[in-house]
Amino acid sequence: MPKVTLTFDNGPTPETTPQVLDCLSRHDVKATFFVVGSRACSEAGASLVRRANQEGHWIGNHTFSHRTPLGELDGETAVREVERAEQVLSHLIPSTRLFRPYARAGRLGRHLLHPAVIETLQSGKYTCVLWNCVPGDWRDPEGWQEHAVAHYRSHPWSLIVLHDQPGAAMAHLDRFLGQMRDEGVELRQDFPPDCVPIVEGNIIHPLDRYTAEIPQ
Repeated sequence: MPKVTLTFDNGPTPETTPQVLDCLSRHDVKATFFVVGSRACSEAGASLVRRANQEGHWIGNHTFSHRTPLGELDGETAVREVERAEQVLSHLIPSTRLFRPYARAGRLGRHLLHPAVIETLQSGKYTCVLWNCVPGDWRDPEGWQEHAVAHYRSHPWSLIVLHDQPGAAMAHLDRFLGQMRDEGVELRQDFPPDCVPIVEGNIIHPLDRYTAEIPQ
C-alpha cells in the first residue's frame, strides 16, 4: 500500500487557504503548511495559521519573503530569512521548528541552503523537510493530479508539495483526496525519512547536494 504525506507551501492566502482547510477537514486528513512569514503578518494571515494549527495541521517555516533561494544569498541575509519567519510564527503558535527552503519551482540542488543557514538549523534544533514529488499545481492547475497519482503509484512513500495559493491545486483537491482513499493510499502526516536531512538539529543525511559552495 503506498503512503502519501501532503504539504502545502506559500500560504496563507485568504482566497485559498480556508478552502484547503475545509477540504482536508471533510476527508479527515492532516497535512503540514509551510508558511511564508510575510504572508502570516496580516491579521487575516495570522488567523489562518492559528486555524490550521488548531485543526491539527503542522506549521513550518518557509522563509520570510520567498523570493530568492537561500544558497544564492549571503549568509547574513539567508539567516535573516529564516529568523524573521520564525519570529512571526513563534508569536502565533508554539514553535514547531519545521523548516522548508525555497527552491524555485521545486528544483532540488545546491541553491537550497547556505552553510550559515545549516548552522542556524542545527543550533535552533530545526527539522528540515524536503520533498520527492512536486506535481506542479501552480503551473498546471488542471493536470497536476495526474502527475501526483503517477508518483504515488510508483513510489512507496510520496511527500507531495501542493500550494494553498490562488490558481493552484484547489479546484481538484477534493477529487484527489477521494481518489487516494478509493485506492487505499495510506495518508500520513509524518515525513519519509529520506526527505528529512536534518531532524531536530541533527544532520541525518549528507547536505552537500543542497548547500551552496562558498568561496574561502
